Amino acid sequence: MVRLTADLIWKSPHFFNTIKERELDLRGNKIAVIENLGATEDQFDTIDLSDNEIVKLENVPYLNRLGTMLINNNRITRINPNIGEFLPNLHTLVLTNNRIVNLVEIDPLASLPKLHFLSLLDNNITKKPNYRLYVINNLKSLRVLDFKKVKNKERLEAKNLFASKEVIEEIQRTPAKTFSTGETPNVSEAIEEQQTPKVVAPTPEQIIAIKICV
Repeated sequence: MVRLTADLIWKSPHFFNTIKERELDLRGNKIAVIENLGATEDQFDTIDLSDNEIVKLENVPYLNRLGTMLINNNRITRINPNIGEFLPNLHTLVLTNNRIVNLVEIDPLASLPKLHFLSLLDNNITKKPNYRLYVINNLKSLRVLDFKKVKNKERLEAKNLFASKEVIEEIQRTPAKTFSTGETPNVSEAIEEQQTPKVVAPTPEQIIAIKICV
């Protein structure tokens, strides 16, 4: 495990990316805890924390400039309920291939007032019934979810589906995956899937498309 120290931040690559934003590259350092990001002095538009071992999206200082966080290929299961207070201008968040399981775990993202692009691909949450509509209903500012544009038809469908509190609570309780009668899940494969995350990441072309679309 590597600590995210001020020294690591200062020594990590930083550059102007393809869309002329200032980006800090912290990927692939085996970082387990987000900390000391105040050492960036809010000088970056994009911070890339991909390919680490981060478990919780928390401990983020007030970063007014930050617009994009790339945190794919980590182990995130929880998100700070008040994250929006610290990232008021975050518009793009890539959480592809993490360990988010339950729908309620993405509710804190509703506190991000300008969140337009979100990827939750390759999280177990995406296997939940009505997952996409739940996210669209809760995150009103979203324009693109999992690389697919949010359509007005989906917004209306989500609004109608989640018109009552009882429906929301029922969907939140529904297991992510069920097996039909007589079907036996492969336990060893399930354990391996939980313990060994796949290395899945947006391609450079997708990253460019993400930032252009917002």
